[in-house]
Amino acid sequence: MLTADLVKPRLRARGQHLHIEMLDPNNSFWRTCTVELITLFQARAGQTQGDWETALFDYEGDRTDYEIIRGLAKVLSDAATFERIETTIEPDVLRKRLFCTGPVFSKPDLFHPESRETVLQQVADEFEMTVGQVETTLFADRTSQYRITDIGPEWTPVDLIQRYNLELARAALYWSSEMTIEIHDSFKDFWKYLKLFKLMFEATTMESGYRVKLDGPISPFVQSTTRYGRQFAAFLPALFLCDRWQMQADVRPPQIGKHLLYQLNDQIPLVSHFKKSPEYDSQLEANFATQFYAKFGDKRGKWELSREDEVILLGDTVMIPDFALTHRDSGQRILIEIMGFWHPDYLRRKLEKVHDANLDNLLLLVYEDVNLTADKLEDVPATVLYFVKKPVLKDVLAAADDLHQTLIGEADIE
Repeated sequence: MLTADLVKPRLRARGQHLHIEMLDPNNSFWRTCTVELITLFQARAGQTQGDWETALFDYEGDRTDYEIIRGLAKVLSDAATFERIETTIEPDVLRKRLFCTGPVFSKPDLFHPESRETVLQQVADEFEMTVGQVETTLFADRTSQYRITDIGPEWTPVDLIQRYNLELARAALYWSSEMTIEIHDSFKDFWKYLKLFKLMFEATTMESGYRVKLDGPISPFVQSTTRYGRQFAAFLPALFLCDRWQMQADVRPPQIGKHLLYQLNDQIPLVSHFKKSPEYDSQLEANFATQFYAKFGDKRGKWELSREDEVILLGDTVMIPDFALTHRDSGQRILIEIMGFWHPDYLRRKLEKVHDANLDNLLLLVYEDVNLTADKLEDVPATVLYFVKKPVLKDVLAAADDLHQTLIGEADIE
């Protein structure tokens, strides 16, 4: 991620709104610059980080747009792999041995009778190394001496500019006190990354989605501001996996000195580098959906199947059922969760969520050899249907019909 010094020069206040000066991917000048930077970096493959920094310094020269050049270079570096070289002895051990001899020079004198070369050779002999190995090992634990072992993806100029713009967009959140997001699809990925980055949130239901409020890094409710700030900003690309969303945040960049409204939505031309989850988590789910759509795909039958389109809010976590069956006449929804060939710990956590959700319209499809004892399912607040190898569509729809009649009957009584 970009550091604050590379972001601040690109932020502007326009009235009460924050504006970020991004680069135009179609600008010929910046395309030429990115081609040069990509070529320069790729030529450093196998060399040290210090070599790359020296080459970048020479490339910058006396340019006045150096903060942009350094930002683009930071994107290249962050996507690459720098590794410490393997040494037969720890560098700090070698340094202690060398430095205990005191200062030495290339040419000996009255006060320094031994030359640098002589001392290096003595230490090399002592540790059964060559002089070259001593010099390579001496500062091998310094990041400037780490070697570029993987230059990262095959960047194009447009890719690099788009990623730089994305890094600017999320780095602006370093100075946010609060962010509010309205999301209307791709719920699974949204909450997956929300959980991954351990962000504090409060969610409420809207007519066609969810409103999620997050405490920002400069919120009075947040401790460990620096670490949380990085996680908060790192989360932003998850939004670009969604089709319909909007975000607004209260930010106070230090160089501007006042609170500004920072807004983004699904129309902004930014591209996420996060991976979108596969449509199905397991072959069981994929087969169930395929079988249903093959039989009822053209709006045949009384039920309509949808995939992970409802989020059950459970305090600091959520439950997203695998499927939902919606009755075409009554509009009643039956939520479906498949518990198949999963690890016992995962199953226990899943079952805890089922208990916490306490839904009367949940249909739990359970593999008969699931790694849970029978008593675990005795008091589960759901209709439980067991299957042998895979859920049988006829049995699932029959159970859904029975549950539907129960729910409709209860509604009529009320």
